[in-house]
Amino acid sequence: MTIFKARSLFSRSFSSLSSHPLRVCVVGSGPAGFYTAEKMLKANKQAEVDIIDRLPTPFGLVRSGVAPDHPETKIVVNQFSRVAQHEQCSFFGNVTLGSSISLTELREMYHVVVLAYGAESDRVLHIPGEVCCTNMGCIWNYYLEISSQCGILPAREFVWWYNGHPDCRNLALDLKSTDTAVILGQGNVALDVARILLRPTVELATTDIAGHALTALKESTIRKVFLVGRRGPVQAACTAKELREVLGIKDLFINIQEADLVKTLADEEELKDNRIRRRIYELLSKAAISGPSCPCSGQRELHFVFFKKPDRFLVSDNRSNHVSGVRFEKTILQENGVSGKRIAVGTGEFEDLECGMVLKSIGYKSVPVDGLPFDHRQGIVPNTRGRVLSDLLGDLTLVEKGLYVSGWLKRGPTGIIATNLYCAEETVASIMEDIKRGVLASSTSLPKPGREGLIQLLDSRNIRVVPFSAWEKIDAEEKRIGSLRKKPREKLACWEELQKVAMN
Repeated sequence: MTIFKARSLFSRSFSSLSSHPLRVCVVGSGPAGFYTAEKMLKANKQAEVDIIDRLPTPFGLVRSGVAPDHPETKIVVNQFSRVAQHEQCSFFGNVTLGSSISLTELREMYHVVVLAYGAESDRVLHIPGEVCCTNMGCIWNYYLEISSQCGILPAREFVWWYNGHPDCRNLALDLKSTDTAVILGQGNVALDVARILLRPTVELATTDIAGHALTALKESTIRKVFLVGRRGPVQAACTAKELREVLGIKDLFINIQEADLVKTLADEEELKDNRIRRRIYELLSKAAISGPSCPCSGQRELHFVFFKKPDRFLVSDNRSNHVSGVRFEKTILQENGVSGKRIAVGTGEFEDLECGMVLKSIGYKSVPVDGLPFDHRQGIVPNTRGRVLSDLLGDLTLVEKGLYVSGWLKRGPTGIIATNLYCAEETVASIMEDIKRGVLASSTSLPKPGREGLIQLLDSRNIRVVPFSAWEKIDAEEKRIGSLRKKPREKLACWEELQKVAMN
């Protein structure tokens, strides 16, 4: 296969630029990255903005995180595409921060570097029986194989698998050896995963779900899904929209213990000023009393389990190193003396729940790169309004000039897609303030190579860059194959397939 030089792919990008533009590099092409690029181009008409991403495909979690049966959420890619097609913006796919190019090198080439690469790892429970690896740079592929084969894996990997993310195309996922799956967590991701496991595949077949996932789900023997949370229905972390969707699955038995719905005075106080939580509680209460008391033969089941926290994973006697269940400790809510918020505290009472698969939906986590200050406890880069703070002296008061963050890396894995818009606005406002105050070197006082320097370096290292025009080839091919299968698109889920189409 021909390896195209980056210079030949981006030759048109130099024609309309001023001699010394403000050079800006955004790392990550998800919502945070694209919103940052868009706001930057509007705030500084002379800015040259380059977006790099380790994947050959742009759009981050809009492509690999949004559920396939939520096409309306993905419409935002049209807006992001217009940003990428701006004459002063370029997309560099298949470029990995840390291996293709270092953070130090980027900072030398650009006046401004904004890190918006999100969260590509997972929080861990640290309980017996858990298999995990938090260092993505080491035995990542080995971890995927081991964790999925033992039946315990992060919900993120399952989401990437059914969304056609190339890292999880070959996930060794067994959906045919058990009828019961346990999902730890009750947020929107947990509900997405439950819905994909339980929704009729005839309905999923008309979405952009990955072909390999659809085939596996058609053969799945999973009929019972337990959504387990540490706290109660008043504190459920999902949105009403997501809850309505999963409760509305056709021919699904819903089980919620009415005892769990009994409200305390503290619950009443918590609900009083929170309309969203009141709506969620009402939906759960209605579901608890409106359906039949027992499932019909062969009917799929969704069980909401509250006030339980995982204590350990149980190992099967029949399948070597494979999960056979989860031991849960019952919890009660107690006020935290420090924060004043109520937290789940174990009671010392335990019960076991048999299952053959566990999906941990307990939160995403960002990972650091060399040369980047990082708060490992919170899983974010220490910052103030997007300005990265240095921990060189241990006081986190020094600002790393020219280095900024946006999105989950900045605030943690919270919020919806639109949350990243406001997050990006704040970071770009900080950049513009720093330029105005003279804190940040201007393009005229200190010219930098920017895009041209990046292209030269990537060419010297034989990095096979995927520009936005190559992504458009992938996009067209996925839609072409999808139309043959009566789907909006059939995602190319292998690195080799993606690069072959991109470079054709």
